[in-house]
Amino acid sequence: MKQNKNLKFIGVDLGGTNVRAGLVQNGKILQLETHAHSSLAQTAVLEEICRAIAAVMRPGVRGIGIGVPSMVDAKGVVHSVANIPSWRKVPLKKILEKRFGVPVFVNNDAKCFALGELHYGIGRGYGNLVGLIIGTGMGAGVIAGGKLFSGTNGAAGELGHMPYLENEFEYYCSGRFFLREFGIDAFTAEQRADAGDAKAKKMFAAFGHHLGNAIQTVLYAYDPQVIVLGGGVSNAFRHFEKAIRNNLKTFRFQAGLKKVVIAPSKNPHIAVLAAAALCLD
Repeated sequence: MKQNKNLKFIGVDLGGTNVRAGLVQNGKILQLETHAHSSLAQTAVLEEICRAIAAVMRPGVRGIGIGVPSMVDAKGVVHSVANIPSWRKVPLKKILEKRFGVPVFVNNDAKCFALGELHYGIGRGYGNLVGLIIGTGMGAGVIAGGKLFSGTNGAAGELGHMPYLENEFEYYCSGRFFLREFGIDAFTAEQRADAGDAKAKKMFAAFGHHLGNAIQTVLYAYDPQVIVLGGGVSNAFRHFEKAIRNNLKTFRFQAGLKKVVIAPSKNPHIAVLAAAALCLD
């Protein structure tokens, strides 16, 4: 669908405990709705999604994009949503198109994030970008040649599940790392580091080293112009950026590395904008 400043879309961000829906026009959220949902019943979660969409639906809306923390097949069927046990195989695209009568686009939330940064964030003006979501888990989205690259089975960018050390990258490059290694969550560690706690700063230094290895893998595999970090842990970027930069000193192609932008997302509502961006891809 061609970009047009006057076109209106709806972006939906489905999380483990709530759903956010926004009416988006020209990269701006005109109205935002947040609805809590119970993750127990599939129909209950669906109803909250529909209620949130209905609250921002307006005449002239051209499409609905929705990002979900799971695998999504080519038909818009959602498989095994993280933190929503009842969602094992949900034909979300079909359900929402029947309900609202407009085209619906469904994809993994990390892939949406990368697309959102391309259209509305740090990635504007670039063609090759990788978005890394660092939260409870670790997800990635890949933009190649200005288009979302999902791979043959939709698994392109699943960096978190790539083998690393004795486990996988997600084991060391997500909020779970802080809970497992130090017994506190990443937000608490961030607060302590802000207060000058030396132990907390060392926690982020260790985290940043592991994330630096993940970023090196991204650089070798995709050679992007931009790497954007999202998710809750990325809010503490100031505490682990130095460790990442130190790690990257071992990257083989330093001349090219100097041109790569590595930064956290600057938009607090990028997840909703990103979902809407599915309508533009």
